[in-house]
Amino acid sequence: MILEKITNEMYWFVIAVLALNLFQRKHQKRSQKKRTATLIAASLVLLLNVLFVLILTFGLPQWLGIPALIVPLAIGYRFRSKIAIFKRICPECGEKLPLKVTLYFDDNLCADCRLGKHPEMYRPPEKVEEPEIEIEPSEARKVEDIDWDEWEPQETAVVCYMFRGDGGEVMLIHKKRGLGNGLINAPGGRIEDFETAAEAAVRETEEETGITPINPVQVGVLNFQFVDGYSLKGYVFFAYDHTGEEKETVEADPFWADINRIPYDKMWEDDQYWLPEALQGKNITGNFIFDDRTMLSKDIQTFKRPK
Repeated sequence: MILEKITNEMYWFVIAVLALNLFQRKHQKRSQKKRTATLIAASLVLLLNVLFVLILTFGLPQWLGIPALIVPLAIGYRFRSKIAIFKRICPECGEKLPLKVTLYFDDNLCADCRLGKHPEMYRPPEKVEEPEIEIEPSEARKVEDIDWDEWEPQETAVVCYMFRGDGGEVMLIHKKRGLGNGLINAPGGRIEDFETAAEAAVRETEEETGITPINPVQVGVLNFQFVDGYSLKGYVFFAYDHTGEEKETVEADPFWADINRIPYDKMWEDDQYWLPEALQGKNITGNFIFDDRTMLSKDIQTFKRPK
């Protein structure tokens, strides 16, 4: 029976929509409207499912499935402005949006347009009216001066190295602003609330380069203590597949570099010590003491990377 088959398939559709809603919860600051849209869609399909079940249960003619279908469609038309908010094209510039933006972000804007519309999301904390927290200078000058098991960073961040050409080239960026501006680095940035390190690696890379890394894998953890008191934990990711084309953004100017000609002299000083180890297939853990951009002390441990 046609209605019976349709009814069985609709259960899976409802489950898929509700699962999407759970994933949207991770981005609840940006996806309130789309979370509501998925709940409305799930409710309408569930209503249609109930009507079909009633027809089947009481042995009514199957042609009644047509007026039954009209009921949720009519209700959905009433709520069309709340449901039809999933866009694949940025309304500002016409750029095709990543699937993540289409499903999770209410504004339906590409990274550059979102930056223009919502600069407060990317600019330093001083733009937000919050009391400043005084940072006490650190007396540590050697990594041995710190109990790293008890050490707590003020911020957490990610960097994502993307490779192409069988791993022969790596994407780097000329960083335009923020910590390390003017230096060469990999794409990356701070981890936001309700976001995993891997999600941050994908988002930051998209925003800074226009490229979306696929299945980034964590290969290291780096701990930085600065003499002025600032402290940062960084998670290092490698990605060997991606979509999109690189483009210059307000954050960075990306370029591909031969892994045998990485410009370490223009990067943070610690990179020359741990990155070659990571490129050779090792996982790394590093602790570093910095005075501004000068490295005072380091401790790097390497581990065999799981296959």
